[in-house]
Amino acid sequence: MSLLLEYREKLNLTQEELATRSGLSVRTIQRIESGIIPKGYTLEALSKALDINKDDLLVVEKESIEFNTQLIKYINLSSILLLIIPLGSIIMPLIIMHWKKEVNVITKKIVSIQIIWTIAFPIVMVLVNIVGDWFSVNNEIVPLGVFALIVTNLYIILRNTIEIDKNKTLRFQLNFNIM
Repeated sequence: MSLLLEYREKLNLTQEELATRSGLSVRTIQRIESGIIPKGYTLEALSKALDINKDDLLVVEKESIEFNTQLIKYINLSSILLLIIPLGSIIMPLIIMHWKKEVNVITKKIVSIQIIWTIAFPIVMVLVNIVGDWFSVNNEIVPLGVFALIVTNLYIILRNTIEIDKNKTLRFQLNFNIM
C-alpha cells in the first residue's frame, strides 16, 4: 500500500479533497498512490496538506507480505516463452501472477520490463533494417539483429533470476511500473 494512501486514509480524505487541500491535481495524487515518488513542489505541497514531514512520504516502504522467491523466479523464467509464443513473455508471467496471487512490486517490474522489451523489439528491428539497407548488408544484419535482441532479453531474464535468488530483487529493473 502506498504511504500517501495510508496517510490520506488516516485523515479520512478522498483523493479529491487531498487534491484541493494540496493544490495538486487528482491525477497527480493517483500517480503517487500508484507508486510514483513525489519530488520538489509536489512533495512539499503534500507534506503541508497532510501536516507531516517530507521524509515520511519518501520512506521506501517494505512489502508487508513475504515474497515467495521461488514463485517469483518461475514468473521471471516464464518470460522465456517469447522464443515460442509471440507476447508469451508478457502473457505467461501475468497468468502465473494472477493465478498464484503473487502480484507485488517485483512481479509487476518483471512484466513491465517485458512490455517495454516487446514495444522496443520491433522499433529496433526497423532501425536495424534501415541501417542494413544503407550499407547493403540487409540479408546478414537482420537475422543477426534478431538473434542479438533475443540473446539480450534472455540474459536479462536469467540475470534477474539469479539476483532474485541472491538478493530478492531484480538486477535489471525500471524505475517505474507500467502495471
